[in-house]
Amino acid sequence: MQGRILWIEGKQAEGKQFAEALEKKGFEITIVPTKDAALGEIEENDPDVVVLNAASLRSSGKRICKSIHDKSNSLPILLITDKKNKTENLPVNSVLTLPFTVRKLINRIVPLLPGEGKKFIHRGPIRLDLELGRVRCQGREAKLTPRLVKILHILLQNAGAVVERENLFREVWDTDYVGDTRTLDVHINWLRKAIEEDPKNPRFIKTLRGVGYRLDIF
Repeated sequence: MQGRILWIEGKQAEGKQFAEALEKKGFEITIVPTKDAALGEIEENDPDVVVLNAASLRSSGKRICKSIHDKSNSLPILLITDKKNKTENLPVNSVLTLPFTVRKLINRIVPLLPGEGKKFIHRGPIRLDLELGRVRCQGREAKLTPRLVKILHILLQNAGAVVERENLFREVWDTDYVGDTRTLDVHINWLRKAIEEDPKNPRFIKTLRGVGYRLDIF
């Protein structure tokens, strides 16, 4: 997969032809018609790039761009407009003026994609770069220690299922001794600080007392 693109445009627009072309190139495209739908998609699936077809909405796109920027100021925005709309002072990373080719569109999108290693795992809103040891979730990005990478990788591979404490500790610390797993709790707390909006009331990493942990991303 090249990257996740959130495409915002009016229902009667012709952008679907661009979306189909991008999908053939390996991009994952989600098309939404409104600002609220876009903000919901950003929260749930953390796209890599937002493409806003302001021309199809017959607006400058200023309000939508500002709302997206306020939601996640690290999420790049590509604005599609026509010559009538002014784009100065808009919180966007790139602007395309109609008409343009698919190749030109791709050339604008690719530089906006997050730099990453060759090996990563992306589930729901969580993207873990296994090579560079970085995690991105809902617009936040953090550098992880090798052990935190291992923990999150295991939880992502078993998303929705309970991972028993002893098994998780045994695999991450590469030991058969599981007499004291309190250090695992500390690492889980660090991991929550990296991906959770409110680590004390976690949305993603749930504790099942006496059993283990479960990653909820669906």
